[in-house]
Amino acid sequence: MNATEVKGNWNEQKGKLKKKFAILTDNDLMFKEGKEDEMIGKLQIKLGKTKEGFQKIIAAL
Repeated sequence: MNATEVKGNWNEQKGKLKKKFAILTDNDLMFKEGKEDEMIGKLQIKLGKTKEGFQKIIAAL
């Protein structure tokens, strides 16, 4: 997953992630230009997933 993929359909993905993982908040999913890796890292930690595991979650949405 790259920054373009995250930015391109983030609102849709954000809604699906919140539906699937109730522990995620709007603040967790706030997209900031240039901070994509930081946000993804925080999501990985909160969900207890590896980078590859998180990418699989996003791909499955």
